[in-house]
Amino acid sequence: MFGMGFSEILIILIIGIIFLGPDKLPEAMVKIAKFFNAFKKTINEAKDSIDQELKIQELKAEAMEYKKRLQESTDTVKRSLYVDEIEDIKHATKNLDKTIKESIEDSVENDDKKEKELENIEVKKSDKTEEEDKKDV
Repeated sequence: MFGMGFSEILIILIIGIIFLGPDKLPEAMVKIAKFFNAFKKTINEAKDSIDQELKIQELKAEAMEYKKRLQESTDTVKRSLYVDEIEDIKHATKNLDKTIKESIEDSVENDDKKEKELENIEVKKSDKTEEEDKKDV
């Protein structure tokens, strides 16, 4: 106990008998034993408490690592979803662009046809008016 041998303990007992006397020595030894047991128990509880705190710290660190990994995974998934959505939007706009160009071209063609028809109508009217003028003369 505490690095003491049998001879050292025997010397301490002899000194205790001399100072305390044979009547009080057993009580003193019991009190000393209770003190050492209480001290030992307190030290063990402190060790257990420290071990629990260290385990809690390790668990917190592990939980933070898992949280970080989960966050990275969700960010990756979000980025891939955003990229997919952007690609979908690009394809939709390309189709929309083509559709708009076609409708503009169709409208220009229709306008050209209408202009030609109007010109034809005007030419016919002018021809008719010339014929009428000729008849009237």
